[in-house]
Amino acid sequence: MCRECTEGEHAEHPTVPLKDVVEQHKASLQVQLDAVNKRLPEIDSALQFISEIIHQLTNQKASIVDDIHSTFDELQKTLNVRKSVLLMELEVNYGLKHKDMLAVSPPSPPRPPPITGESSGSLKAEDPLVRSPSPLPPVVSLKSAGSGFAVAEGLTPPRHLLCAVRAGAGGHGAVQVVVTCRCVELESSSKEGRVTANRENGMGEQPGSFETEIEQFAETLNGWVTTDDALQERHFQFPVPPQRILGTKGRNKGEFTNLQGVAASTSGKILIADSNNQCVQIFSNDGQFKSRFGIRGRSPGQLQRPTGVAVHPSGDIIIADYDNKWVSIFSSDGKFKTKIGSGKLMGPKGVSVDRNGHIIVVDNKACCVFIFQPNGKIVTRFGSRGNGDRQFAGPHFAAVNSNNEIIVTDFHNHSVKVFNQEGEFMLKFGSNGEGNGQFNAPTGVAVDSNGNIIVADWGNSRIQVFDGSGSFLSYINTSADPLYGPQGLALTSDGHVVVADSGNHCFKVYRYLQ
Repeated sequence: MCRECTEGEHAEHPTVPLKDVVEQHKASLQVQLDAVNKRLPEIDSALQFISEIIHQLTNQKASIVDDIHSTFDELQKTLNVRKSVLLMELEVNYGLKHKDMLAVSPPSPPRPPPITGESSGSLKAEDPLVRSPSPLPPVVSLKSAGSGFAVAEGLTPPRHLLCAVRAGAGGHGAVQVVVTCRCVELESSSKEGRVTANRENGMGEQPGSFETEIEQFAETLNGWVTTDDALQERHFQFPVPPQRILGTKGRNKGEFTNLQGVAASTSGKILIADSNNQCVQIFSNDGQFKSRFGIRGRSPGQLQRPTGVAVHPSGDIIIADYDNKWVSIFSSDGKFKTKIGSGKLMGPKGVSVDRNGHIIVVDNKACCVFIFQPNGKIVTRFGSRGNGDRQFAGPHFAAVNSNNEIIVTDFHNHSVKVFNQEGEFMLKFGSNGEGNGQFNAPTGVAVDSNGNIIVADWGNSRIQVFDGSGSFLSYINTSADPLYGPQGLALTSDGHVVVADSGNHCFKVYRYLQ
């Protein structure tokens, strides 16, 4: 102890050896330390419990964010569909009123002026009388192509109407006019085609006039032609109705409720993912119902909102099960075999099969694309949420071309993106709009034998055709029976395009000219 402390004012106080005091404090501290050590497990348990709660809150937040995105996506879809319906109804009503007004207007002269004398010039074509099953069919212009030929441009798929016209002296002072009209269906990538209709008319009922008929998908066009110094523009209307419309709203065989994905097999079958009926329905290429399979449920082998369907080279049927968050594989006769992607997928929308037999899965919720082996092993995964080249915003369906490149429709980014089999970005095309090559939420996609890309334009209710580099080529003419929110589409083995007309609860088959 300090001498000043013991010799000063505290001199009379008793002193205690420092060693004893230290021992006393040490014992007291040990008691407190033992008490703390006993509480440590409780503290560790409490910390772990808090960590679990934080983890659960994080997961719940992510789930709620996904639900918010999904809800607003569905709301946006509904609003877009309603917008399309209102615009379509407006156009149809306008067309009907316009047609009624034309019906009560004074008729045009039935014949053009007669020809007098011989003529060696080209011809003038007047407006024909047109009958159309559609209020608003596409307008096609017949324009001079030289040497007395006229070319009708604007048909979808592209077709040319070639009219070769000759004039010469006829008997009894009349003018003999010989007309050969050919309806030629053009290749979309070249300007070659084949003759589908051929009409030759000789002497007209009156000198220098004649009537010609050209049949285009059972539609007859009547028109009058006369010689003149110049071949002028003439307008035709070619509505091309779908060759087959199959299905109606319902829950029985051959009926649909919100059909989504479409696939076509090499054996001549069309497969439809009937989403709200929780099944897949199978038809022949000519539209005959064959079978259906699927039971609603959340167990393996059951379906809960199937949205995508594809056929594997082995014959197995691949189904994207959106709400079950996995992909189911069935045999060709509808027997369940296995499921893949469970625990990895968040919302599989579209499926396809590449040239290696790998299964391509478009995960709509996770905004990415998975490539699986048939046994479920992941080959690769690419994509994330966003608007970059390698990102997606609600991707829908995929197709594979002859180069084994993967073509994905990026719904909310209003574009189509192409990747190689390793998932490396190659190109994209499309933007938001209603013009040629633009999209309002693309959905179904398919590739023809020439590498041309066929895309269902959901919000614009149409089908567009592009070449392999993404350049716009044409439309598939759907005006005779308009689509209403098309979803999946596929090319059949007999050369037709089949599309799921989701809003009309049916699928339609169109002739496709490659």
